[in-house]
Amino acid sequence: MSWYTKAIEEKKPHRKTLWVHCKKCKSHIWGEEWEKNLNVCPNCNYHDTITSWQRIELLFDKGSFHELFENISPVDSLNFTDLKGSYKDKIQANKKKSGISESVITGHGKIKGFNVATAIMDFRFLGGSLGSGTGEKILQAANFAYDYGLPYIVFSASGGARMQEGVLSLMQMAKTCAGVARLNKKNIPFISVLLNPTTGGVTASYAMMGDLNISEPGAVIGFAGRRVIEQTIGEKLPDDFQTAEYLLEHGFIDSIVQRKDMRDYLANVLSYYNR
Repeated sequence: MSWYTKAIEEKKPHRKTLWVHCKKCKSHIWGEEWEKNLNVCPNCNYHDTITSWQRIELLFDKGSFHELFENISPVDSLNFTDLKGSYKDKIQANKKKSGISESVITGHGKIKGFNVATAIMDFRFLGGSLGSGTGEKILQAANFAYDYGLPYIVFSASGGARMQEGVLSLMQMAKTCAGVARLNKKNIPFISVLLNPTTGGVTASYAMMGDLNISEPGAVIGFAGRRVIEQTIGEKLPDDFQTAEYLLEHGFIDSIVQRKDMRDYLANVLSYYNR
C-alpha cells in the first residue's frame, strides 16, 4: 500500500496497561499509579519518557497552548536509502507511529499566567534527531520569541544529528545557535531543559546555550557515547558519568528538577524576568 494513501481503520478501544516494568529498578508498578506519578517510578525515582503533548498538558495552562509551524516536516533532499529502506519511508512510518510531523513541537502558551514561546522535542520521532525540519522549527520559534519579546524554553530529548540528511543536518547546529543567541539583543531569556537523553549535536549546540540549563533527574546528557570515550582515552569512566547529577556537580547545568515540580519551578524563574 502506498505511504500516501490513508486507509480507513476501525477504531479500537484504548487498552490501559495494567503493569509497567521500571527500566531502572525493574519493579512492577500498577499502571494507574505509574500514570498518576507522571511516568516516574515511585520506588527509584526513574523518570521515564513522556510524549511532547503529554509534557504540554503537564506544563501549560489549560487551553493556552497554540502550536506554531506545524506544516514544517522532513524533506529527503539526498534521496537517502540504507539497508533498512528509504528515508522517505522512515519519515512516513514515524509520522504514523507518533502522530506528529517532526521531532519537535513548537508553539506558545502560558505557564501559570506567564507567556512563553517553546520547542518540545519528542524522542519517538526518529530518536528525536536533529534534522533540517527540526532546526527550522526551533529557529522559527526563536524568531517568534524575538518578535514578541517572549521567554523561550526548549525541551531537548535527542540522539543527535540526523544521519540521513548528512551535512544539512549538521548545519542545523549553527542555525539554531544563531537563533537563540539573537535573543540576547533584546535581553530575552532562553531556558534550556535537558531531558533523557540529550546527546550528540543537540548537546553540542543550542541545548547547552541556555541562560539557565536545567534537567530532570537521571537524564543522560553528553556528546559522544560512553563506550566510544572509554575506548578513545583507554580509561574506565565513573558510573554516573554523563548523568544530570554528574553534570550538576561539575558545573555544566544549573539545577535538577523533579518532573512534578517543573511547572512551579519554571513559573518561579519566569517571575524574576517579569519584575
